[in-house]
Amino acid sequence: MLSQLVYVSNRKANCSKEEIDRILRSCQANNASLDITGVLLYSKTKFIQYLEGDSRELLGLYDKIKGDKRHEKAMIISYSPISTKQFPSWQMAAKEIAPTQVTFRTAISPEHKKVFDQLLLGQQQSASSVLGLLKKFF
Repeated sequence: MLSQLVYVSNRKANCSKEEIDRILRSCQANNASLDITGVLLYSKTKFIQYLEGDSRELLGLYDKIKGDKRHEKAMIISYSPISTKQFPSWQMAAKEIAPTQVTFRTAISPEHKKVFDQLLLGQQQSASSVLGLLKKFF
């Protein structure tokens, strides 16, 4: 079943820019064979990742992600079936953000700002509200 999974985690202080580059290279190399696509937002202290693909593949990948030593306290924010992929050609797009000075590509409503703040706190969100917010970054 085609699904989406969004998680937030705390980036460890020793996770350098080079480590982020390694994460992205690994995603780009491995996600294609799993037919997983998505986006990664990261700051000096947080990761927010949206993944889409087969539900079994997503859950297996998330188990691996939870064990990655470059972050901690991974929490699923949203997980649900979807009818179509939103990022079908992106094995993993990424964008660095500064949570206190986020620049959105489109106007952001107070509701989206609230969703973003709640994401950073690890609070559950609906798939549609997370997706609507993440699309503003790309």
